Amino acid sequence: MNGRQLILCVLSCLFFSAQSVHAEPLTKSAIIELTKVGLGDEAIIAKVKSEGTIFDLTTEDMIALKAEGVSSPVIAAMLSNRPSAVPTFSMDSPNPAIPHPPGVYLLTGTGSDAKMNRIDPTVSNQAKTGGILGYALTGGIASASIKVTIQNESARVEGSASPRFFFFFDEATNASSSATWASGMNTIVTSPSEFTLIRMQKKTGRREARVGSMNIAGSKTGVMDKDRLPFLHQMVRPGVYQVDVTKPLEAGEYGFIFSIAGGGAGGAMTARIFDFSVK
Repeated sequence: MNGRQLILCVLSCLFFSAQSVHAEPLTKSAIIELTKVGLGDEAIIAKVKSEGTIFDLTTEDMIALKAEGVSSPVIAAMLSNRPSAVPTFSMDSPNPAIPHPPGVYLLTGTGSDAKMNRIDPTVSNQAKTGGILGYALTGGIASASIKVTIQNESARVEGSASPRFFFFFDEATNASSSATWASGMNTIVTSPSEFTLIRMQKKTGRREARVGSMNIAGSKTGVMDKDRLPFLHQMVRPGVYQVDVTKPLEAGEYGFIFSIAGGGAGGAMTARIFDFSVK
């Protein structure tokens, strides 16, 4: 073997040796060695993050690392490489302590038959004015009403006369912003107090809700005071609220409504409604 061949052989051995060393995963022992040579926290933390090694550290491991001189910031960096636990969501568990996707849920049944029914929101898709003839004949003394139309005659979800609801907001799931609670103008709904519970009038092929009125004295927009139904809410845990009506509801069509900024009639014409029926 001549000198040139010898040099190439040595370089090849060094290259593959370096590749082999590079391929070795970062271990707790390697972290201790890097600490003992005085590499410094910033460099070790950068190495931990770049390698992406998942360290399964027990309490004993952390104590041992600390005893070997590994700093708290480095140990914290090793722990942070562990993947975040993804919560398991339930769509129907009656237990509000169990994570549910953001939304409004109606609790039905009792005992082992209890479950939560998620209410998919619907939106108002049309506006109309009623009582125009009386308004015109009386010179504005009689009121004309503005109504929004909600599709279908009945809601998909049916509850009792004294229904119980649970509102799951983004805070409960650590979501940055879900489409369920977006209310326009970069704002997010965070509490049941931002809702109005209303009763809707059932019509052929649709339901209607009054969202404004006008007469000679002026006009009003938004849900009328006498159309609002009272309810109570209390926080069960951060981002989760229990909601109960204050008195039994008559048979009919109801919904929790909140306006989306930018619509007519104070936003009520572009409202999102979580609707339900009481039979």
